[in-house]
Amino acid sequence: MIRSKPSLRRRRLIGAAAVAALVVALVPGAASGQEPGPDPRIGLGPGWLDAQSAISNLDLLAHRDKPAGFVNPANPGDFGFVASDLAFGGDHAFVGNYNGFNIYDVSQPADPTLVTSVVCPGGQGDVSVHGNLLFMSVEETRGRLDCGTDPTAGTRFQGVRVFDVSDVANPVQVAAVQTCRGSHTHSLVTDPDDSANVYVYVSGTAGVRPSSTMAGCNNTPASGVDPARWRIDVIKVPVAAPEQAALVSGPRLFADPATGRIDGLQNTPPVPTHPSGGTWSPSPVTDACHDITAYPELGLAAGACEGNGILIDISDPANPVRIDEVADPNFAYWHSATISNDGTKVVFTDEWGGGTGARCRTTDQPQWGANAIFDIVDRKLRFASYYKLPVPQTAQENCVAHNGSLIPVPGRDILVQAWYQGGISLMDFTDSAHPREIGYFDRGPISPTATVLGGFWSAYWYNGQIYGSEIARGFDVFGLRPSEHLTAAEIAAAREVRLPEFNPQHQTKIGWAPSFAVARARFDQLSRTCTTTVTGRHNGPLTATGVTCLDGARVNGPVTVRPGASLLAIDASVSGPVSAANAAAVHLYDSTVRGPVSITGTRGSAAVVSSEIHGPVTLTGGGTGTIEPIIADSTVRGPLSCSGNSPAPINLGAANTVSGPAAGQCATLD
Repeated sequence: MIRSKPSLRRRRLIGAAAVAALVVALVPGAASGQEPGPDPRIGLGPGWLDAQSAISNLDLLAHRDKPAGFVNPANPGDFGFVASDLAFGGDHAFVGNYNGFNIYDVSQPADPTLVTSVVCPGGQGDVSVHGNLLFMSVEETRGRLDCGTDPTAGTRFQGVRVFDVSDVANPVQVAAVQTCRGSHTHSLVTDPDDSANVYVYVSGTAGVRPSSTMAGCNNTPASGVDPARWRIDVIKVPVAAPEQAALVSGPRLFADPATGRIDGLQNTPPVPTHPSGGTWSPSPVTDACHDITAYPELGLAAGACEGNGILIDISDPANPVRIDEVADPNFAYWHSATISNDGTKVVFTDEWGGGTGARCRTTDQPQWGANAIFDIVDRKLRFASYYKLPVPQTAQENCVAHNGSLIPVPGRDILVQAWYQGGISLMDFTDSAHPREIGYFDRGPISPTATVLGGFWSAYWYNGQIYGSEIARGFDVFGLRPSEHLTAAEIAAAREVRLPEFNPQHQTKIGWAPSFAVARARFDQLSRTCTTTVTGRHNGPLTATGVTCLDGARVNGPVTVRPGASLLAIDASVSGPVSAANAAAVHLYDSTVRGPVSITGTRGSAAVVSSEIHGPVTLTGGGTGTIEPIIADSTVRGPLSCSGNSPAPINLGAANTVSGPAAGQCATLD
C-alpha cells in the first residue's frame, strides 16, 4: 500500500511508558475525526497555591513554594519579594529575588532541595554564574552595600554584586560595582581568547542616581557632557581576583554613525498611542538596553533596547559595537533576545505593559506583546514573523512575552518561554516564518477579581529538564513528554547535552556527540517530511523519489533511490537489492534486506541500524559534512566495505556481526 505524507511508526526508543505519555498528552475528549475541544487553559480556576492547571506534552515533576523571608503571605504579588531570574551551575539552581536569592540542589530534578537563602534586598535580583562566582543585579535605591535590610541606613548600592559561592551553603559577597542607573539586568560575556577575565554588560533602566551617591553620574541631555544615559556599562572581573572588579567602558551603542549623536536610535514612540489605542507602556524610547544576550563563540550579541532591537559585534568584549538595528511600530518595549544555536535567527520579546498588565486578552492582537523572529543574514536582521501565546488569558492575569531559552534538540530551533500568568509555552521556530506551539503549562489566575502580580518570570532548559521561576508561587521543574511534535529520540538527544553552567544571557554553542538518540532523532525528523509512504505488501521494483518511507512494508523486488531522493525504512523487509547513488539520505532501521545494499555518494545522512542484510554492504563516496554515516548493531551476511566517505562511518560502540571481511573505513566496525 502506498499513501502520501503520514508519519512513520515511532519504535525502538519508545517504550510502554512513553507510549502512555503520548496518549495522555492528546487533547482530552478529541476522538478520531472530531474537532478538538476548547483549549484546556481557558477557564482555569483561580488560587494562589491551589489554582487549577493545564498541561500538554510536559510533566510537572516538582514544585517548591517560595521559602520564608521571600514571600508576603498577605500579598503574594508584593514587589518586594518577586522571584526573578534563574542561573545554573553544576547541580544547583540559583533563583533570584527582589529580596536576595535562593539556591536549590537539583541533582535529583524531581526532588529539588533548598540549600540556602541569602537575604540581600535591592531588586531586581537577576543572577548569573561563572565558576564559583555569582553576579546579582541591584536596581532599587533601598539596596545597601552590606545587604542590610534597613533602607534608611548604611551606604547606598545600585549596580552589580559579586558573590563567592564555592561553598553554596555560605555565599560571601566579595565585590560590588556601583553604576549610575543601577543594574536592571546584566549579561556575562566571556572572551574565547582570555579565560582569566569575564565581562559583565550592565543594562540600567532606572533613573540616574544623584552624583552625591556616585561621582560622575548626571542626567544631562544627549548633547551634554558625558550623560549617564544612552550607554551600557561594562565591568571587567578578574576570575582569580574578583574583588578587583571594576568598570572599564561605557559603550555608546545607540549613537548615529553618521553624525555621532549618542541618542541616534528611537527617541520618540513611532505614533502618539500604541496600536491598541492606549498609552505606550512602557514607552519605546531607546536610552538603554533592557537585556543583551551574548554569543561569544560567534562574536555576536543581540540587544533588546527599549525602542529597538540591535545586533552587536562583541569580538572585543570591552568595546562592543552595534552593527545593525531594527524598530517595530507594534513593539512597546524590546525586552529580551535569544539567538538560535547556529546563529541564523534571533527571537526578540516585547514586554508590552511592563510585565504587570494583562496583555493576552481576546482583544489583544497577536503582534502585540509577542515575539518577533528575525533571520540573521550577512549580520543583518530581517523580519520573519510574530509568535504569541496562542490562547487568551483573563483580565486578572498579567501576561506578555518574557524570558526563555533553547531546548537543544539537534536539527531544530525550539524555545521554552515564560509568559508570566500565561504560563509556559514551547515554540518551534525552525521555520522562522511559521513558528508554532508544541507544548505548554498554565495555572489559573491568583485572584478571581483582581490582577495580582504572578506567573513565570523565566522558563529555562538545563541538563535535561525545564526549570521555572514563578513570581508569586515558587520554583517548578518540568520534564518533556514524547508527542507527535517531539519524539522520544529527540528528547533523549537533548538530554544528552550536559553543560557545567547555564546563564540565559550567555549562550554557548551546543554540539551533539554521535549517539543512537541523535541518529534516531535525525530519522524522526526526516520522517516528518515523507512525500510517499509504503505500508503492507508491495510487489515489484520500487523507485524512491522525494522522501520515500517504508513503514512496516514488505517489498518483493529491488529498491532504487534516485539522486537527491531519500529512503527511510523502519520494520521493513526488502526481497531484493537496495541501491542508492547520490541520494540525500538513506536510513534502514530494524529492517531486513535479502540482497546487497549499495549506498554511494550520499550527501545528507546514511544509517544502517539494528538491521539484517543478506548480502554485501558497500558504502562509498559519501560527503555528509559533520554527520557520520552509521552502521551499528546490524548483521551483514557478506562482506562490509567502506571507502571515500567523509566523515568515516562509525558504529556508536555497537559492533556489527559481519560474515565476510570488513574492509576499508569499516574494518573496525565488526
